[in-house]
Amino acid sequence: MERYQTAVDAALSMRPDQPVYCFRPKVLAEDARRFAGLFPGKTAYAVKTNGEPFVLATLAQAGIDCFDVASPAEFAAVRGVAPSAEMLYMHPVKAQSHIRLALETYRIRTLSLDHEDEVAKILRVVRALDIDPGDITLFVRIATKGQAAYELSKKFGAAPAHAVELLQRIDRIGFRCGLCFHVGSQIEDPQTYERALASADWIRSRAGVPIVALDVGGGFPAVYGHDPRRRTPEMPSLEELMAQLRQDISDWGFDTLPLVAEPGRVIVARSISLVVRVLLKKGRRLYINDGIWASLSDSWTGKITLPARFIPDPARKRRAGNPDEIVPFKVCGATCDSVDILSRPFWLPETVDTGDWIEIGHIGAYSLSLRTHFNGFYPDTVVEVETPFEAGEAPSGFASIETMAD
Repeated sequence: MERYQTAVDAALSMRPDQPVYCFRPKVLAEDARRFAGLFPGKTAYAVKTNGEPFVLATLAQAGIDCFDVASPAEFAAVRGVAPSAEMLYMHPVKAQSHIRLALETYRIRTLSLDHEDEVAKILRVVRALDIDPGDITLFVRIATKGQAAYELSKKFGAAPAHAVELLQRIDRIGFRCGLCFHVGSQIEDPQTYERALASADWIRSRAGVPIVALDVGGGFPAVYGHDPRRRTPEMPSLEELMAQLRQDISDWGFDTLPLVAEPGRVIVARSISLVVRVLLKKGRRLYINDGIWASLSDSWTGKITLPARFIPDPARKRRAGNPDEIVPFKVCGATCDSVDILSRPFWLPETVDTGDWIEIGHIGAYSLSLRTHFNGFYPDTVVEVETPFEAGEAPSGFASIETMAD
């Protein structure tokens, strides 16, 4: 992996026509250690967020020794870089062959579920392999609702009364019982965890079985940019949010249990930025060499506002417009699909033009995981960068528009 001091250095040195991911291992390690130091339990990194080998290896080197996995490919990815790491199979709905692979080959002993048919599938495999059910912890995932950029209660989660029945069923069989929930991705309301904990307490009190652990899932928000035309939600810092979560856990009587969290965005988002090139400027439209079918699905959904930094091509000597005037540009992706248009504009200097580059910051979460080969475009170039995205000259995009106007 080639190394550069900044993403600007990488762009001006490589002059790339293909998108380039700029990976910052020190930032990733710093954010991982920060989260693990604040959370009062086990930190299980959610591999789905970004399962690239260089990301997983950096996390393992930073001390993360537990991973939330959802598929055989994720089992293998973790084992490939961290042979001794613990894996938690927290996908509530699983193929029976995958359950067997997890238990037999990878010796995973923690799984989640939200339906009695999953109990039956797991039990069949446990009996076939002659495993003591007492060696297996089954977390019952409960349905929760809260305000988050991506609300995750529509697909998974048992209703409270159903969760009580599931806990009693798995306890009778001899499995160890756990409770888990997932309040959504990128929460927007700090009270979301407190409401989920209240539901977990109701279920625990009525189930009347020993609960050996509580998994509070993910949702911990990463820092992104903001659209100057929209109200910016006020969120506490991670330190403040974690202090409140610790208090809520104590208030609801879960502080005596082993705790698990499944962070993703909050750990990996800041560690990667993306350098794209402007293929064409057409009025107030910019056509770039990435898009919604590759790295920018978060920006397409309108849920996340990504900060952007203008990197002018020094080979262009003449420019039209005022370099101090920051204006919105509609951004179109690289494919021939007319849907490939971002839902939110990039605010950039009026002088941006064909051939220039844009560094899109805080794109470590889901950008690589969700890219496709549609139309034959597949960004796959990665370089290592020393300087964090926020360091140095302020980005001339969403993240700094108010500062630049002052």
